[in-house]
Amino acid sequence: MNILSRRSFLSHSTKLGLGAALASLTDIPFVMQRALAEGTIGQPGPNGRVRKLLFLFLRGANDGLNSVIPLADPAYLTSRPNLALTADPLQPVARIGPAFYPEVGSVAGTYSHPYALPLGNGFAALHPSLKFLAPLYNSGDLALVHRVGYPKQSRSHFDSQAYWETGAPADSGVKDGLLYRAMIESGLANTSPLTAVSIGSSLPLILRGSKAAMTNISDPTRYSLLSIPNTVPGNSKAAAALAAANAARFADKRERDLLELQYKNLSETLQLFAQLKFDETDNTFRDDVATDGDTDWANANGGGYYLFPTTAEKNGGWRRTSGNRADKYVVPTSAHEFFERLKAASIILNNTDALVAGVSIDGWDTHSDQVDPKNDTTGQGSHTGSHAGLLRRVGWSLYALQKYFTRYANKCRWDDLAVVTLSEFGRTTIENSDAGTDHAEASVMWVAGGNVKGFEPGSSGGVKRTGVWNCGGDGDRVLPWVTGPTGSMFRAGDRYLQRNTDYRSVLGKIIRDHLGASPEQLNRIIPGYTQAGESLQRGGVQSKDNTPIIGEPDVI
Repeated sequence: MNILSRRSFLSHSTKLGLGAALASLTDIPFVMQRALAEGTIGQPGPNGRVRKLLFLFLRGANDGLNSVIPLADPAYLTSRPNLALTADPLQPVARIGPAFYPEVGSVAGTYSHPYALPLGNGFAALHPSLKFLAPLYNSGDLALVHRVGYPKQSRSHFDSQAYWETGAPADSGVKDGLLYRAMIESGLANTSPLTAVSIGSSLPLILRGSKAAMTNISDPTRYSLLSIPNTVPGNSKAAAALAAANAARFADKRERDLLELQYKNLSETLQLFAQLKFDETDNTFRDDVATDGDTDWANANGGGYYLFPTTAEKNGGWRRTSGNRADKYVVPTSAHEFFERLKAASIILNNTDALVAGVSIDGWDTHSDQVDPKNDTTGQGSHTGSHAGLLRRVGWSLYALQKYFTRYANKCRWDDLAVVTLSEFGRTTIENSDAGTDHAEASVMWVAGGNVKGFEPGSSGGVKRTGVWNCGGDGDRVLPWVTGPTGSMFRAGDRYLQRNTDYRSVLGKIIRDHLGASPEQLNRIIPGYTQAGESLQRGGVQSKDNTPIIGEPDVI
């Protein structure tokens, strides 16, 4: 892929021709595939199972300071008079223990709690729209890594997203995606019809490359090259079209073997998808408890909320026999399409040999009206608004994924899966005059999964291990958060939150210790990973801008 301009980027995102559709629907085996000689990416472990990865890209730049909140830093409140979340008078942020989970029951609205939710490390809190992360956090399956960025941060959405996806900040010469290279290193791209898949309008850069093409599905119910529905007649028509195309004779110089294998893999991929049930009638995945303590809904509907809210009827506890309630939605109704995509990604990871799946959540560029104006009558304020709605998507997604890959596990259990969020940069420490935030530097990454090293309670109370990194408490030992008007929130250019962790260190830890890359493979997947001046593995001072970082956080 040649990254030329914002115009060409937008054009590519909105126009997908036949050739691009063909390339994105199958893993094209390349001629000179390196033999698998190292690492264990895609190989069964001692338990006979394969580890997998699901990524959520928060496109537009998430405001990390209002997601994982440095509530004990007095500069947070003074810098954000309209945006700041306030402390719960009954739940002091200094409390040590598990995260606070305001389970509201059948009477109150799901997100009626207006205060920040203390994470129990004595310093940090969650936005209340992330409340469903609390039970995930308390189970030890979630790590919150704050102050994440990269050297000489670009504040261009276009450039910074590309740097995150290639794993090569400020190096436009690297064209292949980071997770694409991981799939190439697995050695499976020329033998398996499906290694990585994204669900969206086009294949993201993180999965694009020059030697093989990963899979993209824009609509899981109409997934084929010819936009034929997943029915018996439709699948028969698609198979016949591919067979006819594969019968064409190509000269040797046109790489006939490569083209024949391409059609073979495409056909096999379509056959795999034809066996999967993406339709709404098959969206029967449910929570195993009375979600959020909503026993009235659970008793009337035979169990907990639906995990993938793709319609109003399946969105939290909205549907009531006594009159529907909008305050019981778990996500905004505008999120239904996203959860259709997340459901498809989960089904594919759980029922095929695919190793990686990804979905994007757009809309994080919150320059204005990030929160609702304060209104005590309607219950609006800093805990509601556009950013809150986006965070509800993230919180419910991670909660739902834990439940789905636990209750409905087939080829992928929760212990086999790592989920990671990406976002190109953070937002300004000081809010702007439009009740929003502008482009800045460091932000937050969430890492979830059954093998994540998260919160662990102490044997006699307290905390043995926190699930929060770089935002106070136990996980802040190496480069502690400095409070006040000249502290951590202002140390990048005297106005932005300064990073102390490089995003490549988080992804490198996951790719090596979860997916199974060897150290040598990791250095090819993330260029310069072991280079001394980058300090990605063991920490130190990054030579490009003389910023100290901690190296790899011990999250896996």
